[in-house]
Amino acid sequence: ALSEDGAPDIRVLCVGGNPLLAMARVPTRRSGGKANLHQGAIGVGLDMESGQGLTATWKNRFIDRHPDTGLPIANLRIPHWEEVLKIAKATCAAVPLGYAGVDIMVDREKGPLVLEINARPGLAIQLANSRPLRPLLEAEKPPLNGVSA
Repeated sequence: ALSEDGAPDIRVLCVGGNPLLAMARVPTRRSGGKANLHQGAIGVGLDMESGQGLTATWKNRFIDRHPDTGLPIANLRIPHWEEVLKIAKATCAAVPLGYAGVDIMVDREKGPLVLEINARPGLAIQLANSRPLRPLLEAEKPPLNGVSA
């Protein structure tokens, strides 16, 4: 495991019901085992095709290794990745917010489970992925709550 403290979760950012960006939030000792970036968890940008860890930020700095375990961030790969994306998309279809962050945890026995959906997800996902959201939004041009952009 990348982290010895707590369980990581995944934030999938959806616009118009489509997953655009994702990050894993990995607990640290500093975060008290919580997958909360403001409390000291790591944000790991994820490849949308594979669920593989790409880049990571901790305390607004890029890092290559987990600060507690020393394990490389590149070792992180989300299991059941296709199912994670399907669940995020289905959640957004059930709760049509236009712009939403779906928080998912992968249970060893039950697989991906939705923790919550956020109507105003933070934008730290951009930093974790080293990708600004605006070009993705312009490429998608999805209707937000039924209103064309």
